[in-house]
Amino acid sequence: MAGMKGEHERRRRSRRILHRRGEKVGLPPGTPIHVGEPSSEEVRISVLDYTESRCEERHLERIEDAFAYRETDSVSWINVDGVHDVAMIEAIGDRFGLHPLVIEDVLHTGQRSKLEAYDNVAYIVLRMLSWDEARGEIDDEQVSLLLGPKWILTFQERPGDVFDSLRERIRSGRGRVRREGVDYLAYSVFDVVVDQYFLILERIGEQVEELDDEIAGRPTPENLLTIRRLKRELLFLRKAVWPLREVLSSIRRDGSALFREGTLVFLRDVYDHTIQVIDTVETYRDMVSTMIDLYLSSISNRMNEVMKMLTIIATIFIPLTFIAGVYGMNFEFMPELGIRWAYPAVWGVMLALGGSMFWYFKKSKWI
Repeated sequence: MAGMKGEHERRRRSRRILHRRGEKVGLPPGTPIHVGEPSSEEVRISVLDYTESRCEERHLERIEDAFAYRETDSVSWINVDGVHDVAMIEAIGDRFGLHPLVIEDVLHTGQRSKLEAYDNVAYIVLRMLSWDEARGEIDDEQVSLLLGPKWILTFQERPGDVFDSLRERIRSGRGRVRREGVDYLAYSVFDVVVDQYFLILERIGEQVEELDDEIAGRPTPENLLTIRRLKRELLFLRKAVWPLREVLSSIRRDGSALFREGTLVFLRDVYDHTIQVIDTVETYRDMVSTMIDLYLSSISNRMNEVMKMLTIIATIFIPLTFIAGVYGMNFEFMPELGIRWAYPAVWGVMLALGGSMFWYFKKSKWI
C-alpha cells in the first residue's frame, strides 16, 4: 500500500509540474517562474567557508550576507534550501552574475541532469536520490550547482540532504577537500550523490532477492504489485543516472577550463561508478522482468499440481462410485442382497480397489 501511495504522490507531483510548466507558454526565455511543489517554508541559507587552516560555518539570516563570499580568497560553499521564493533567487542571481536562463532552470525543479557553461560559471543539475524507509521507495530532489572561481552555489528544493558526511569532512579537515580548490568540492558533491545511488541499489537488491525466493516458493498476488513497484523504481533510477553519465563524460572531454587535471582524475572515478550503477540497474531490471515469467510459471505449476491431485482422487473414486451406484439400485431381486456377508465383502472390494490404485500411482511417482 505504501508503494501505491508513493506512486500516486509522484504522479500528482508530475501533473502539478506539467501544469505549472504550461504557465510559461508564450513567455520570453529566462522568465523566472517557480515550477515545482509549492512551499510556505522560509528559505534557509547556510555557508561553509574554508581554507586548509580554518573553517567557518554560518546560517545566514539575510540574503545580503551571502554576497560577501563572492570575492573571498577562501573556498565558499553557499547552500540555499528552498527555490520557491522567486524574488530571493533573482537577487542571488543578480549579485553573482548568473544568466537569466540559469535562474529559470534553478526555479524549474523538473530538470534532468545536465551541464551548461556561462563565461566563468558552470551550471550543473543533479538528481539527488535517497531511500525513504517509511514508504520503501526512492525520494527524488533536484540540486542545482553553480561552480564559480572560488565559490559553489547549491540550490535544493527543501531542507535535508545527503551531504552531511561531506560537511563533516570539511569541518574536521579529514581527507583532501580542505587542501584542494573549489573544483574538488564540486567533485565531492558529485561523489556523494553517486554514492547514494549505490545505497539505493542495495535496498532494491535486497527486495529483489526476497521477492525471488517468495515467487519460487509460494507466489501470491501481492508479488505482482511488488514487481511493478520495483520496475518503476529501477526505471526512475535509470532516468537519473543516464543523464549524469553524459554530464561526467562531457566534463572529462571539455572540463579542463572548470576542473584541474588532478581533479579530473577523481571525476573519472565517479564516471566509472555511474557505469557500475547503470550496469547494476540493467541487471536488476532484467531480473525483475523475468520474475513475471517466473511468477506465471509458479502459478501454473501450482495449478497443475492441484489439478493432478484432484484427478488422482477422482480416478480412485470413479470405480468406487460405480460399485456404490450398482448396489444402490432399488431392484427387488439382486442376488448379493440376500448374502449375509455381502455388505462387508463389497467394502473389502472397494478398499482393495482404491488401495491398489493408490499404490500404483505412488509407484509411478504420480503422487
